Amino acid sequence: MPLLPNAFRLSACLLAVCAAAAPCTGAAAPFGLKDVDALAKQRAATAFSDAGSNLPAALKNLDHDRYHALRYKPETGPWSKIKSPYTLELFHEGWAFDRPVALHEIAPGGVRDLAFNPQQFDYGAAKIEPPAADGLGYAGFRATGALNLPLYRDEFISFLGASYFRALGKGQLYGMSARGLAIDTAQASGEEFPRFVEFWIERPKPNATQLIVYGLLDSPRATGAYRFAITPGIDTVVDVTARVYLRDKVDKLGLAPLTSMFFYGANQRTGGDDYRPEVHDSDGLSVQLNSGEWIWRPLLNPKRLLVTSFAATDPKGFGLMQRARDFGRYEDLQTRYDLHPSAWVETIGNWGAGRVELVMIPAPDETNDNIVAYWVPAQLPPPQQPLEIAYRVHWQKDAPTQPPFARIVQTRQGKGYTRNPDNSLGFVVDYAGPLDADAAVDAVVSGDANAQILEKSVHANAGGDGWRLTVRLRRNDDAKPVELRAFLRRGDAVSETWSYALPPG
Repeated sequence: MPLLPNAFRLSACLLAVCAAAAPCTGAAAPFGLKDVDALAKQRAATAFSDAGSNLPAALKNLDHDRYHALRYKPETGPWSKIKSPYTLELFHEGWAFDRPVALHEIAPGGVRDLAFNPQQFDYGAAKIEPPAADGLGYAGFRATGALNLPLYRDEFISFLGASYFRALGKGQLYGMSARGLAIDTAQASGEEFPRFVEFWIERPKPNATQLIVYGLLDSPRATGAYRFAITPGIDTVVDVTARVYLRDKVDKLGLAPLTSMFFYGANQRTGGDDYRPEVHDSDGLSVQLNSGEWIWRPLLNPKRLLVTSFAATDPKGFGLMQRARDFGRYEDLQTRYDLHPSAWVETIGNWGAGRVELVMIPAPDETNDNIVAYWVPAQLPPPQQPLEIAYRVHWQKDAPTQPPFARIVQTRQGKGYTRNPDNSLGFVVDYAGPLDADAAVDAVVSGDANAQILEKSVHANAGGDGWRLTVRLRRNDDAKPVELRAFLRRGDAVSETWSYALPPG
């Protein structure tokens, strides 16, 4: 059994003494974020240590399907014999998950280890002999509850791999993920991936409506203490409180990072023969500024790495959103992209000055995440001094966070004139939402120095449902990108801002 961390080893020892001696009036000190924070601070003051992979060849050489064939037996779970609204299931090490994660339960009597036990898994479908798992650990965990049906427990959150976690609300299927921390994403020096190396999971009371999880994050240049308060529901909400410590200089620190996949969509059609009209987990980045402006940036699968950002002070929130919800936009019966959640980060407290950064990475297919969004603070604390942050991640589908005025529902791109090509480009942007179609609106369209705006027009959409903005432009230098911006106004702005990054070529 692994040694207990220093922060609560004394409490465990006192419990053992009480159990062996006369009746004891003392109780175990409650475990909380302060205990994980002490461990993170202690680690930040010492050199990073990584024991490396401990996988035998039989588990290291698994592919995706064989790894997921390692079936956990729910009846052996930590809460299977108690009255609990949630079930805890543990992930086996293997495949890409080649380092153990220490797991503990915060029980009424104190903190106890969840020691790895191969008998909790069925190895038959994975064609693995159980002795190959001797001496390993868990790779992470997931929780289930009555999310969709009262008598059936669905998975609503999973922590697996590096600092990744993802959640589901009612009627949703897994798509995008969130991360604890991003370091030097899209930097020439290479990205650093912090890991959650230890978790403490609070045993829920029978009437609990939240699951409380604490995580200890570690990497060569950062440590962190995290508290997750998870409330499953129509929108599953994850409240995150974190204290991050830097060991060394970091060029770019990404807070509240989200990661997703965009292969192609309405604004960027595939050149292949795929029968599906669109393939993506998210179709745009939404940003709510403190000024009241809302920005919508459609996602792209660029030919070369594309990094853009929006400067802000105390933003209200940002998210990678899946606005296209009709099945006909995807025609995919297996993956069901129409049911993948959006993730909206609601900021808590004052975040100060910084920027929301969006990274779009070239992707040859849909198997890898190629979209990342996060907050980059303008100033970082010195090494070993805490950076505190709090935010709330909403996993949404039917009623996503969106502006109180007209919102963009699709962007389409093509040639400016298809019959007589003149090297111009055309964009069609459709707006929907609370905007009276009987009263005229004007469009404000602008571009950077590499764009010539040739034409613009705005008309009521077919059936009077919203408005359609049409823009035709010419790029001065095809080898350079173009930044475009547009919004509708009726005196004042009556729509969110369309912000488009047109890559070179």
